[in-house]
Order: sequence, then C-alpha cells, then structure tokens
Amino acid sequence: MNVPRLILALALGGPGVAVTGRAAEGPPERERNAWPVVVRERDAAGGVTSWTGAGPLLFRQPTVDGGQVAGFRPLYLRVQDAAGDFRAAYFLYPLFSYHQDADTYRWSLLELIRRTNRRAAAGAPRSVFDERGEFEVWPFWFSRQTGDPAMSYHGLFPVAGTIRNMLGFERASWVLFPLYAQTEKRGAVTTSVPWPFVRITRGTAHGFGLWPLFSTLVRDDGGRDDFYLWPLGYNHVKPPAPDAPPGTPPRHDVGALPFYAASTGPGYADVNYLWPFFGVTDQTAPVRYHETRYFWPFLVQGRGDERRVNRWGPVYTHSITKGYDKTWYLWPLVRRAQWTEAEHDLVHERTQLFYFLYWSEVQHSASRPQAPAAHLTHVWPLFSSWDNGAGRRQWQALSPFEVFFSGNEKWRQTWSPFFTLVRHEQRAPGDERTELLWNAVTWERHDAAAEREFHLGPLLSVTRRADEKRVAIGNGLLGFAHPAGGGWGMFWLDFRPKSATTSASR
Repeated sequence: MNVPRLILALALGGPGVAVTGRAAEGPPERERNAWPVVVRERDAAGGVTSWTGAGPLLFRQPTVDGGQVAGFRPLYLRVQDAAGDFRAAYFLYPLFSYHQDADTYRWSLLELIRRTNRRAAAGAPRSVFDERGEFEVWPFWFSRQTGDPAMSYHGLFPVAGTIRNMLGFERASWVLFPLYAQTEKRGAVTTSVPWPFVRITRGTAHGFGLWPLFSTLVRDDGGRDDFYLWPLGYNHVKPPAPDAPPGTPPRHDVGALPFYAASTGPGYADVNYLWPFFGVTDQTAPVRYHETRYFWPFLVQGRGDERRVNRWGPVYTHSITKGYDKTWYLWPLVRRAQWTEAEHDLVHERTQLFYFLYWSEVQHSASRPQAPAAHLTHVWPLFSSWDNGAGRRQWQALSPFEVFFSGNEKWRQTWSPFFTLVRHEQRAPGDERTELLWNAVTWERHDAAAEREFHLGPLLSVTRRADEKRVAIGNGLLGFAHPAGGGWGMFWLDFRPKSATTSASR
C-alpha cells in the first residue's frame, strides 16, 4: 500500500475504502464509528438505519411511522413518509415551517406569516372549500380565496378589509381602524365609530353604547347586556336553552364592583361581597354543590356531588372535580394529581415540584392495576426518563426542553440533541444502546443475537457475537479477531463493512 492510500484509509475508516491486508475472521460490526466525522448504525442485514455527523449537527434517522427525518441541525430538517415522499421541512424551527400532503401545502414564518394553497399536481377539488387558498401577514394582511365570493375575502389592517369566520366572528370589516369597524355574530351586526367608544347594534340584537360610560344591548331571544362605567357596573340576562322545560327562568348576572356581584339561574346562585374576596355559591341542578369563600383565593370550602374543595392557601389545597383529584402543598411548590381516562382504561398519577423542576407521571391500567405501569420523569434541566411499561425505555442527560416540549417532535428533533450528552434506549429487554457525547462513545447489546458492541470513536471497537470476538484499533487499522471455533488472530488494514448476518473472510 502506498502512503496516500494509507492516509485516506486512516482518515475515512469506513465504507468505500477497499484495502487489502492480512486479516482474521471475527464477528461483524453493527456500527462504523468515525466520530466526529460520521457514525453509521446498521441493522442485522448490514443496511444503514441511521447516521450522525459532526456531533449532533448532521443526521438521518427513522421516524415512528416508518418514514425518515434528516438534516443539518438547527438550520434545516427534512421529513419523508414511509413511501419516501417529501412531507415537511423546517428552517431554524420554529422560524420557518413547510408541510405538504398529496393535495395541499402550507408554510409559515413564526406562524405570523402563513400561506396555504393547493399543489399544482393536486387532483380536482371536491368542493369550494378544497379550493381554498389563504395568505396572512398577521396582523396586517388577510386573504382567502375559495371560489365562493361569499366565503372569500381580503383585508389590509388597519386600512380597510374584511375577514370571515375568524376571531369568533362570522364577519369583521374595518376602514381606517379604529375610526370604523363592523362585526357580525349570530346575526347581530355591531358598528363602531370609532371603536370602541361609540357602538350601534342591529339585526338579531339592538343596542347602543358610549364606552366606558354605558352600553345596552337587547337580543331577539330575550337576552340582554348592560354596562355602566365599564367594568364596574353590569347587568346580563341569558335566556334558557331552547331545549329547557317551559317556564325555566333565565340566568341573571348583576354587579356593582367591587361591592357586590351576583349570578343566579335555574338551580344556581353565586353571590360575592367585596368582590372577589367573600362569597357563597349554591347549586342544586344539574348537580348539587355548595361553596364558601373567605379572602378568596386563600380560604375556600366546597362540597358537592361531583366537586369537593378544601383550600387553605397557600399552605394546602385539595380538590376533586369530576374525578380529577388535585392537591397542592405550599403552592406553587408541590402539586399532585390523579385522574382516570375511562375511554383509554388509564389511571394517571402526576407529581410536580414548582411546576417543572421535577415532573413525574405514572400511567397504569384502570381495569388491570397489577399490569406494568408506564413512567415519564423530568428533573429539569438535568435528566429525563421514559418507560412505556412494555419493555421499551429511554433516558437522557442533559434535558432542558423535554418537560416543556414533550409533545413537540419537531422541537425535540431540532434542539434537544445539542444538550443530550448521554442517552440510553432500550427497544426491548436485551436490545439496548447507550451513547455518550453524540456517539463518541457507544455501547450496544442484542441478546437475541448474542451480540455486544463497544466503540470509543474511531480509536477502539470491541465486538462479540456468541463465541466470536473482534478488537479493532482505528476502525480496522490494526486488531485481533477470534473466529468461531478458532483461536485469536491478528489483522491490519481491514476497513470493509460487513453484514451482521454473515462473518466475511478478510
């Protein structure tokens, strides 16, 4: 071998470098570790399942749904589905996101600038709503095109425009806001000139207001809203539901804050004095409940069919609401909660120290309490662990984001790996992997195949399968192998990748 070829082999230490040399047979390696350049993980057939490069920066790995995610953290991530089709991309997430399916695409810049439309290769739309194209620059520009003029709009805020089915209104229009604004909700059209000071309502409700002095609004269904010196004085009347029995009285809310506030209705009365400090709640329908408040929110006592409150804040609080059992000790220091999801047959038990410094949840079967439980624990920002109760486990350190973004896979893929100095994953009992310093040091075991593997970057690797053993220095620059049924032998310049299903002769 000439010197340039030897230097190339030493530098790459991986696939694609064919070097002849004396070798002894031994077990194959599932991992080719040329840290910090590249670390490749292989399956039993020798195919590359995932790889990382330049520490946590470059990567490709499978997703839980059988797809692939790859990229250059934190700049760019690309997601493919199980069929290999492009589905999403992220640039400095959450700065920029792009998603697409077979018919539509959507991109956003911090969710403030957003665009949604149909792809050029999409099939024929099934309705006018499938034709919808939206573009928003929040809160200045709003645009939607559906093919139906009644559902399409444009708006440039605060100059002029209209939006539909947004912000809780069926329609909202403005011209030189706040000089002129008009909103429509359930057939009631309210015009403000200027907003919010002068307000006139017509349609299914009629009223006039001069904010903050007074406002009155009478609805066609018998409801009424009055304000006096907003928000100090008010009078609200809410009619009973359409399916309520004949003769059911309306709900009535009245207040002269901070001296007095009351809310009464069918089977319900809530009265407050020196609001919000002192009050009493009495409810007989649809469920029974009685509550007394002294210096709210510190002293509260409540008893009822579906709710129970015993609060001596901030020292101790215990409440049960529709099966949700919650206890605070020295609020906000320690919180414990327990509840049941009947539809999923799960009992949840959660413990928190100062909301997120310590966060732990245990889930177990409600019908089979002796079955293994699932655990999720965060010790912020040091440690996170997860156990699904069925043999799969994972823990990592450090962990500054998991407690806040445990359900956000995009955040976990983009930012968490930078802080994960140590990570351990057990895919099943006897099938596990531990990584230190972004794969600089790795341990792996596969009991079903009687395999063990250790890598200290490209410096040292130790592999064992049944009675076969292999010790390599420099990813094959020099090493020793113990083949099945034989003795130890020495090898050098052996850089070839090998399938884990067979022991290749060198």
